[in-house]
Amino acid sequence: MSKKWYFYSCIALIVAIISSGFKPFEIEKMSWFYVDHAVEGLNYTVPTQEELQYVSLNIPQTGKTFTGFKQALSFKESQGRYNLVNTLGYMGKYQFGVGTLRTLGITDSAAFMNSPHLQEKAFKALLAINKHVLKNEIEKYKGKTINGVKITESGLLAAAHLGGSGSVKKFLKSNGKRALKDGYGTSLKSYIKQFGGYDTSHIVANGKAKVK
Repeated sequence: MSKKWYFYSCIALIVAIISSGFKPFEIEKMSWFYVDHAVEGLNYTVPTQEELQYVSLNIPQTGKTFTGFKQALSFKESQGRYNLVNTLGYMGKYQFGVGTLRTLGITDSAAFMNSPHLQEKAFKALLAINKHVLKNEIEKYKGKTINGVKITESGLLAAAHLGGSGSVKKFLKSNGKRALKDGYGTSLKSYIKQFGGYDTSHIVANGKAKVK
């Protein structure tokens, strides 16, 4: 009887020692998102509207697709912010001027600023117009290197978005010597280089493109 009592006492002591070495595991909660089980249902804490004004530098890898082109260009223009108006009065995610918007058939600036969908349509419409205006230049210079920069369709379209198709033509005709810049000192050459090699092939050239 004493042996059985000794055996079970030893087991109980071992279990007590092992158990004392462990602490309850607590999941660390993120300050910006968590699930609270203390009340019925699920409660989520998400970023505030002010926090959403800033774009993470960890940009998803979309490669040289058209989505990648839009993403890269919009980040350069506005950090991807639909509601941004810069000090020169250019508006939205892709920084449109009032005159350009009118060319595209948009006369209500407030409606434009409040509609991401409208801004995306305006961007594609402007690409279609610039591709039409620059179709001869794209065919003639694509694949060539001018003033140290390889010429691609997407690079020329990005440069036209920055400074207009006329400025792009002047740059090409001058063999890159007329490196025009915008109001902040950004050159067409830098846009041609930075946004070169993206797939913009599905954009259909249309000199009369409008936003409907």
